[in-house]
Amino acid sequence: MNKYAIAIHGGAGTILKSSMTDEKEQAYKTALEEAIHAGEVILKNGGAALDAVESAIISLENNPLFNAGKGAVFTNTGKNEMDASIMNGLDLRAGAVAGISNIKNPISLAKAVMEKSEHVFLAGAGAIDFAKKINAEFADADYFFVPMRYDQLQKAKQSDTIALDHTADTFENGEKKFGTVGAVAMDVHGNLAAGTSTGGMTNKKYGRVGDSPIIGAGTYANNTTCAISCTGHGEFFIRAVVAYDISCLMEYKGLSLKEACDKVVMDKLVKLGGEGGLIAIDNKGNIELPFNSEGMYRAKKAADSDLYIGIYK
Repeated sequence: MNKYAIAIHGGAGTILKSSMTDEKEQAYKTALEEAIHAGEVILKNGGAALDAVESAIISLENNPLFNAGKGAVFTNTGKNEMDASIMNGLDLRAGAVAGISNIKNPISLAKAVMEKSEHVFLAGAGAIDFAKKINAEFADADYFFVPMRYDQLQKAKQSDTIALDHTADTFENGEKKFGTVGAVAMDVHGNLAAGTSTGGMTNKKYGRVGDSPIIGAGTYANNTTCAISCTGHGEFFIRAVVAYDISCLMEYKGLSLKEACDKVVMDKLVKLGGEGGLIAIDNKGNIELPFNSEGMYRAKKAADSDLYIGIYK
């Protein structure tokens, strides 16, 4: 059997077993399983890592449990502003979008930027104009209206805080969750790809953008080294250039994937005060799922191994 592997995440943060109902835990596990299956089917049939990553992320974007696509959180003005990026490890092509609204699947628009424009990164109204030009799938405000997310906005507004999806002192179950979704994959041809998608922060203002759509910060893929998708406090991941840093440590210092991940997530980020985690795969199909928070929604599957799903530490 040709070797392939895929990993996904649905956000990290203060995710505690004690604050999770059995039903909710099962719902998350089912959603992660469905998403990883959507990507694995493509890999199993000899498809491209890039397409597997997109397919897995679409599955997560379509599920209101996650802060991306349908489940995107609300900004201060009551809108959804979504960000996404995708990268192809074979040729370092990449596409990204930021501050977009009413796009059903932001990851697909990011991929279209890579494949159908001469650019890497489009934002705001211009990105929407491009989406119309290529006939991307739009969805109205009702599609994105998830009552739980709207309640989170009201609570955040009361305390005038910018909330990371669920913040411990204001939101349900004492969760503080960095709600981002992502996927990394290696296909049977040995090519790597990574993608990340998010709704950002509840009650965010001024067009705030985190690490998710930034190539090298939240997403990176290079066949020489690895593919990375991050989730966490975006400001810190941008400052630490997390995704690219792991690739650099492998390429220039000869570190293994695990060594590079541990150095960046458990040492460099912690010293900065950055909380979160990431999913990583190297060009041999090794997978790492490091995080320095209480939990991270995560799953991985390789051609020669069983499905793994994790939530807590």
